[in-house]
Amino acid sequence: MTPESDDRAPERPAANPYARTRVNGEFTVVEAVGEIDLATAGFLAEHLDAATAADRPDVLVDLRQVEFFDCSGLRVLCRAESRARERGGRLRVVTDAPRLHRLLRACGLWRRFPPLLESPESPESPESPGFPEKA
Repeated sequence: MTPESDDRAPERPAANPYARTRVNGEFTVVEAVGEIDLATAGFLAEHLDAATAADRPDVLVDLRQVEFFDCSGLRVLCRAESRARERGGRLRVVTDAPRLHRLLRACGLWRRFPPLLESPESPESPESPGFPEKA
């Protein structure tokens, strides 16, 4: 069964080589890593489906560790943003990569996903559960 075949998403999917999810206060942060393309976009979709399954989801998609991102990744982002909006929430993208900024502009998605340059810190949760503390 593909993530698109069922709107019900699992609780929190296990981390995989391309995506992982953590909660940072009021945000659900989905971090993408490496190359997001036709072969790997499903791994990211699995995490975004789970993150947007709740009412009023507030999702940050952190793309700062992404080396390559194509239209398959954009399709997954658009679908997840629509799901979040339908549930009264939002989905935002975090990236400081000029190549991703150019891609969003070229595809006409800049207004839909105006990128944040860094992840906003949550005042309720200075450290992220499940991740090592910063030294």
